[in-house]
Amino acid sequence: MPSTLETTNKELFARFHRAVNTGDPDVITAAIDELVDPDVELHTSLPVPEPGVRAFHYVWTLLLRAYPDIQVHIQDLIAEDDKVVARSVVTGTHRGEYLGQAPTGRTVTYNEIFIARIADGRIVETWGVVDVLAQLRQLGAITL
Repeated sequence: MPSTLETTNKELFARFHRAVNTGDPDVITAAIDELVDPDVELHTSLPVPEPGVRAFHYVWTLLLRAYPDIQVHIQDLIAEDDKVVARSVVTGTHRGEYLGQAPTGRTVTYNEIFIARIADGRIVETWGVVDVLAQLRQLGAITL
């Protein structure tokens, strides 16, 4: 049976994704400022030119510009101690430049897995694996 901490951490992570799914930049910015520690550490294979919470703002600005209707559908949400793991399916319509690709109008669907470490009611560290290959393939940027 999950502890109160694990239940609370899962709800925090789900709240962040509910904000993201509004597509409203102001709502997303407010959620980031409330739920993400200013000195958050991001571990990702994609280059993020900003440190800390500014990295979150950078990523979501980039994603909203590329996919203004982006939706993150959490498939599994698992918590243990101070960590939450989410396996999600992401959908969006490519309406803006993304990773050097001009808008195509195509809808993309891709998978991602994120682990978040939470302390004092804020996300303090994340590790993410995003299927960028699936995105680029669906955008016609690469063929395999």
